[in-house]
Amino acid sequence: TPDDMAHAAAILLTLGPKYVLLTGGHLTGPIVQDVLIWENDIKEFSSPRIDTQHTHGTGCTLASGIITGLAQGMDVVAAVARARGYVAEAIRTAPAFGAGYGPLNHGHTVAPFEE
Repeated sequence: TPDDMAHAAAILLTLGPKYVLLTGGHLTGPIVQDVLIWENDIKEFSSPRIDTQHTHGTGCTLASGIITGLAQGMDVVAAVARARGYVAEAIRTAPAFGAGYGPLNHGHTVAPFEE
C-alpha cells in the first residue's frame, strides 16, 4: 500500500539520501502508485496500470529520465513527474518484441524518419 511504501521510504531516508523514490509497479491493482520522500515532505504519484508484459527496463529508464530532468535544471518532483510520463508512454507504445517481458518503446518521442 502507499502507506507501507511511505513508511519504507522514510526508513531508507534515515540512511542518508536526500530523496527516496519507491515505485509500485510490482504491486497489484489498477493504479500504479509511487512515493517520493525527502526531509519532511512526501509526494505520491499515481497513474493507471497498463496491462502489458512489455516492461523490461522500466527502472533504468525511469532513473535516466529523472537524472536528465535534474541535469536540465528541473526540481526533483518535476523531474520524477516528467520521467514517469515518459515511461508510461514508453510502456503504452512498447513494440511487443518476443514472447516474454519485452522492452519499452524508448523512441516514442522521436519523429519517424521521412525522406
